Amino acid sequence: VQLQASGGGLVQPGGSLRLSCAASGSIFSIVNMEWYRQVPGKQREFVARITTSGSTNYADSVKGRFTISRDNAKSTVYLQMNSLKPEDTAVYYCNAHIIGLARVADNYWGQGTQVTVSS
Repeated sequence: VQLQASGGGLVQPGGSLRLSCAASGSIFSIVNMEWYRQVPGKQREFVARITTSGSTNYADSVKGRFTISRDNAKSTVYLQMNSLKPEDTAVYYCNAHIIGLARVADNYWGQGTQVTVSS
């Protein structure tokens, strides 16, 4: 199983970006899908979660600005980021709890995509 993240880049404060993360491989089902972010010298922090049923949770710092969604047919999770601030600058990682074809569950991380918010 692999997670491939994309969509990062350089954006001005107040701008928007949309991150994508696609899962591939021997997948039976995908449970929770999440986004985290990390800046150098700090711990990786939770950003947003979406469950199988579509329930969502957000870190307080991104509530009202970020929206997580998923396309189960494409095994893909998205993070729409609006009203971006310089403090949103980080490497963003997707995470998914996946049940494989052997019915064994495990946690998988994507490779990370850099988001830089700067004028």
